[in-house]
Amino acid sequence: MTHIIRTAVCATGAWKAVLLVLIGIVCYLTLTPKPPPGIDLGWDKLNHVAGFAALGFASCLGYPESWRRRASVLGAMVALGGLIEVLQFWVPGRSSEWGDLLADAIGVGVGTFIAVLLLRLLLGSPARAG
Repeated sequence: MTHIIRTAVCATGAWKAVLLVLIGIVCYLTLTPKPPPGIDLGWDKLNHVAGFAALGFASCLGYPESWRRRASVLGAMVALGGLIEVLQFWVPGRSSEWGDLLADAIGVGVGTFIAVLLLRLLLGSPARAG
């Protein structure tokens, strides 16, 4: 069973694809005037943390080459949060908030922490997954 989990964690190409899908989902949910009911976690900031934690997690597993490369991709995820906040200014029923960007950055950090912890536990190395 551990071998299967290790193989899944090391599938960087698959994690890059997951990351692209997650980016699409996050963009849709944050830029649509009225998101589908039932996906709200009950607090706007928690929604941001959860969505961007998923992006941080997939980013870490998709780009394990080096800390510099990983930091670039994670920075891009935070920048995506900033872009979303700017674009929300023009979306009816949405608002741009610095608090949302902070929640996005916290989410990226949480997802990164979980991915690095998983890599360390399964592979004995926080920097490489493949």
